[in-house]
Amino acid sequence: METLYYSQMNSLIGPLNLAVSAKGLLGLEFDRNNFPPKKTKYGWEESAKAIKPFTRELEEYFAGKRREFTFSLDLRGTEFQVKCWRALLAIPYGETRSYADIARAVRKPQAFRAVGMANNRNPIAIVVPCHRVIASDGTLCGYGGGLDVKRKLLELEGALTGILAA
Repeated sequence: METLYYSQMNSLIGPLNLAVSAKGLLGLEFDRNNFPPKKTKYGWEESAKAIKPFTRELEEYFAGKRREFTFSLDLRGTEFQVKCWRALLAIPYGETRSYADIARAVRKPQAFRAVGMANNRNPIAIVVPCHRVIASDGTLCGYGGGLDVKRKLLELEGALTGILAA
């Protein structure tokens, strides 16, 4: 059984739960009082020490001092989901893309709804920046942390110019 390490950090958008494997950051979720999962094929061990390199960079991001993360990621999903998440990682800090843009980036131009579902399943919020994806009409839409959190993250990155309120 694989052991995953987890801990929680406070941020300007509320508590965040982090999980890491031997390969890198595996999960970054908004706290909903259900972490770590009860039914899982992994062993879970709480360890602020294992999470520290990740929380340090996240704290720098929230302080406006970091635009890129340097730690490793352990992306686990379907082949299509991982392609979508890699496309999200290519969106520069301070910029946004539409679901249609991501669909074109993964060479599935008609799959913008599937891209939306892949975003919805993104296990590493903020770092895999699904908050940078907006509707084709320029409005904010769909975010696991809620639209207020999405707006705060885009404000932090200076990416709200020209974006319409949802």
